Amino acid sequence: MIDLVDVSKTYSKGQPAVKNANLHIDKGEFVFIVGNSGSGKSTLIKLLLKELDASSGTVMVDGINLRTMKRRQIAKYRRKLGVVFQDFRLLKDRNVYENVAFAQRVIGRPTRVIRKRVPEMLTLVGLAEKYRSRPKELSGGEQQRVALARALVNRPDILLADEPTGNLDPQNAAEIMRLLEEINDRGTTVVVVTHNKEIVNAMKKRVVAMRKGVIISDEQEGEYHYED
Repeated sequence: MIDLVDVSKTYSKGQPAVKNANLHIDKGEFVFIVGNSGSGKSTLIKLLLKELDASSGTVMVDGINLRTMKRRQIAKYRRKLGVVFQDFRLLKDRNVYENVAFAQRVIGRPTRVIRKRVPEMLTLVGLAEKYRSRPKELSGGEQQRVALARALVNRPDILLADEPTGNLDPQNAAEIMRLLEEINDRGTTVVVVTHNKEIVNAMKKRVVAMRKGVIISDEQEGEYHYED
């Protein structure tokens, strides 16, 4: 599903943000990418999103070589991906239903499909009764669940979550991770970037650790056990 072969990314100044990364993720896996600030984990996500291009090496996602992808193909490629960010990125002037429906409208889904899929996703994340609420009326945990429903409504093959619990208290963080695990159980490949040691250690999933741009360990049922 995801293959990085000798991938490096260097910005205009300084050390490489990612250096000689080799990583293989199978379809249906749940993988944590961990590391302290500046370790390169968020750059790795941006490479997978085609927000950044690798300076060298090959990034393959679902058989697609991102290095040779044409600009006009990027939007279609991103439809394969669901993405959740730390800061939710909801549309503040639209209610919960419209925030989730927006992801369907931008790819031209017919209204009959939207009317079916959006309630399904809101039920999955436990927010069916709040479909008329605006983001400002929701807690942080509820906003992240809306963001998760929006990321999933187009049935992506891969879900990328960049610090999805960064702005949440422990109880809400645990709930978001429970939902991610349920989504993974349904067959979606889930990649979570985090520095939340408690969650990583509790869930016993595959853990890929980065330090200063380098992948330093890759363990099944691993733990977040190192410091810079």
